[in-house]
Amino acid sequence: MKTTNQLKKFTLLLAVLFMAYSCSDDDDNGGTTAPLEKNIVEIALETPELTSLVAALSAADGDLVTTLSGGEFTVLAPTNAAFETFLSENGFATLGDVPTDVLANILLNHVISGSVSSTDLATLGAGYSTTNATNADGDKLSIYFNTSNGVVFNGVSSVAAADVTASNGIVHVVDAVIGLPTVVTFATADPTFETLVAALTREDHQEDFVSILSSSDEPAPLTVFAPTNAAFGDLLSFLGYSTLAEINLGLLENVLGMHVVPEANVRSGDLTEGMEAVTVADETITFSLTTAPNITDPNGFVSNIIVVDVQAMNGVVHAVDKVILPAVD
Repeated sequence: MKTTNQLKKFTLLLAVLFMAYSCSDDDDNGGTTAPLEKNIVEIALETPELTSLVAALSAADGDLVTTLSGGEFTVLAPTNAAFETFLSENGFATLGDVPTDVLANILLNHVISGSVSSTDLATLGAGYSTTNATNADGDKLSIYFNTSNGVVFNGVSSVAAADVTASNGIVHVVDAVIGLPTVVTFATADPTFETLVAALTREDHQEDFVSILSSSDEPAPLTVFAPTNAAFGDLLSFLGYSTLAEINLGLLENVLGMHVVPEANVRSGDLTEGMEAVTVADETITFSLTTAPNITDPNGFVSNIIVVDVQAMNGVVHAVDKVILPAVD
């Protein structure tokens, strides 16, 4: 009888231990585990304002749905209204009218590898990043951001909803489709080049510099050495002038031509010591890499290259700290 009672107690103890273990196991494997975050595509699928983006990803070349379901990316996601405006401004009735290869490249112009939060951008203030879109040579395109008044990309697209976290990156909802950039895109978006833009758009020009720098036709691709506002300030002081309007038109056009190398997309990695290039002004500039990359003009004046490889569809931009001058008699 005693043995029977002991057996019953042992059996009861085993049952209690088993139940306790089972409850603990349930807690570890489901009871308190937070649901996994959705990936970028799943977030887009569940967001009513991003249905056009989902349709575009499905229609474009390159199986972008699969691409953005893995990896780690920052996606600038245009709203439905943004796509409607894009279609209207570019003469398309529907997304189906956009060539699928072009559509893919435009979408990739909204994709940055890695996770970039709004805090990261605010910390930097302004600058350039690289998207997954490419030019004809396969060089990845740049994108300019500025956080002085919200977060704005390439001067045209503002963040409407930031930092939507996905399992494979971050989504920022934006209010405009970001078109494939030209050299002019970056000149007009970046306030560092406000004086350059003023010089290019002076009303009395015989040459339409803006059209030339916006086009993908010859003489593109272009390599542009873009003087900063401070560089133009130094030029005005050197010439003894107060404004751009005081500079003789012929001289100004020659000066602008000195900053453009035609039919070449010369990135910083392509430069070599002593390399020469003929500009649109039909004068030669010489490169040196002995200290920092710099350019010597026909007068022996040196301009330092301070920002490199801002890549557009029709060429590449490098910022310089001095205006490059044509030969002065």
